[in-house]
Amino acid sequence: MKHFLLFALLVFLSPALVSAGTLVLEGKYQSKNLYVLNGPMENGVGFCTYEVSINGEVSTDEVNSSSFEIDFSQFQIKPGTPVIVKIKHKDDCSPRVINPEVLQPRATFEVVDINIDKNGIFNWSTKNEMGSLPYIVEQYRWHKWIEIGEVTGKGNIDKNSYSFKLLLHSGENKFRVRQVGYGDISKKSSTVSFISSVPEPTYIMGKDTKGILFSGETLYEVYDAYGRVLKRGYGRNLNISNLVKGNYYLCYDNVITDFVKKGKPFFD
Repeated sequence: MKHFLLFALLVFLSPALVSAGTLVLEGKYQSKNLYVLNGPMENGVGFCTYEVSINGEVSTDEVNSSSFEIDFSQFQIKPGTPVIVKIKHKDDCSPRVINPEVLQPRATFEVVDINIDKNGIFNWSTKNEMGSLPYIVEQYRWHKWIEIGEVTGKGNIDKNSYSFKLLLHSGENKFRVRQVGYGDISKKSSTVSFISSVPEPTYIMGKDTKGILFSGETLYEVYDAYGRVLKRGYGRNLNISNLVKGNYYLCYDNVITDFVKKGKPFFD
């Protein structure tokens, strides 16, 4: 009988023996704390959570209440540091973190330097990145910003350096980088310009209107009268044989023009 009572007492006093699970959150510290709703046990005695740890170290936060805050400052964690938060709870309840998004990366970068060198390489350096997010490289062309590539962000709070090989059009070129963080909130760099010596290409259309030939390699897009993109690519040859008879808009280099497709579409 004494052994039974001793075992029952140990089970009552040791939450580890009655635990049912661990709620795990992973991300990067963004200088914000987590807030937890911590319901009572089914029997009304005590609260759900009994231990919180951050990167393997047990927190000193007071968890014996209906709600509590997980304070990262006690561990002197630097912003941008990867964190694993474990909330251990008992078997007949489950705590709820009301703001888990604070561990998700946001676009917080600050540009230290941004330039285009003589070889057409786009260079930029940043600081204050608090998570690894891709940099979207954009070029202003055809009266709009278009995406021309991506570079993976390093996510370091200290200085980060990046580069990207550009496809230049004739005349003045404008570029920028952009990141999109949690909640689809984006941040853009300033615009950097570069004057290119690339000559503006010309084009001719075959008499059968099955193709367009540019005098030099170029990006191009073809739109119909409703603004839908029908063709997109890079090169000297643009095949329009499968377009139906009608009027179209042609974008190439940094030029917007139009053309008329005659005859029936040809399908291979």
